Amino acid sequence: MKDPFIKIENVSYAYPTDDGGENEVLHDLSLEIERGSLVAVLGHNGSGKSTLAKLLNLIISPKSGRIVIDGLDITSPDLTEDELFENRRRVGMVFQNPDNQLVATIVEEDVAFGPENLGVPSAEIRKRVDDALATVGMSEFRRHSPHQLSGGQKQRIAIAGIIAMMPECIIFDESTAMLDPRGRREVMDTIKKLNREHGLTILHITHYMNEAAMCDRVVVINDGQIQLDGKPEEVFTHVSELQMIGLDVPQTAELLYELDLAGVRENGKHLPLDALGVNECADRIMELYGAIKK
Repeated sequence: MKDPFIKIENVSYAYPTDDGGENEVLHDLSLEIERGSLVAVLGHNGSGKSTLAKLLNLIISPKSGRIVIDGLDITSPDLTEDELFENRRRVGMVFQNPDNQLVATIVEEDVAFGPENLGVPSAEIRKRVDDALATVGMSEFRRHSPHQLSGGQKQRIAIAGIIAMMPECIIFDESTAMLDPRGRREVMDTIKKLNREHGLTILHITHYMNEAAMCDRVVVINDGQIQLDGKPEEVFTHVSELQMIGLDVPQTAELLYELDLAGVRENGKHLPLDALGVNECADRIMELYGAIKK
């Protein structure tokens, strides 16, 4: 990898248990995230994916291993308070429940909260608020109360608050889990815009396979270790393996997989399962239908 923005080396983490023992949720995990990439992280509940997100923002510290973000070892015992503060500015986080990140009664005041705490001058704060709201498509709601907005709109305000602090990377920790389909589309459109148009490095932790299929890369964590890692069209061909660890696959991949299991094949060959888009899947089926009719 030419330019890893995030480098995780042999990281382990364990939560303490009530009986004084430990429950290890990450075990000797290594991973590199390229600058400017859009990466989905998948895993069943308890797999360690949200723990990984908290480690990258140093909400918690690893039991062992090393995490380097843009050349800075954030796990170093010599890390200063200023370096920790700067890392949390550069690596923003958006959580599952937007209400947990909304702190003001007016949208524009909420977005301004982060820059104000960074000591940004007033004129610059106004510009950042304007730019952040425009980026997430919420400028017309600047004088509204966040708590009167829809779930998707609230989440976009939470994202705007992170953008206003000028991060280089944003971690979305199940940020669409509590939203309806429309809200999920709104947030995913915003995520893609931040990555494609603004060049932000994005880690999207999700359990929605169709969202993962929109990313450049998919990392699957199982029992605290990386089980699969690659492009979506590569990872989602492992249908039976994903199902065995409690994960679904995009409906298009599942359809092609079931057709193949049923023996619907072209000239006896197994069906390729890498058609993730609806139109691409339909084309694949029409090609198969044409071959069978011949």
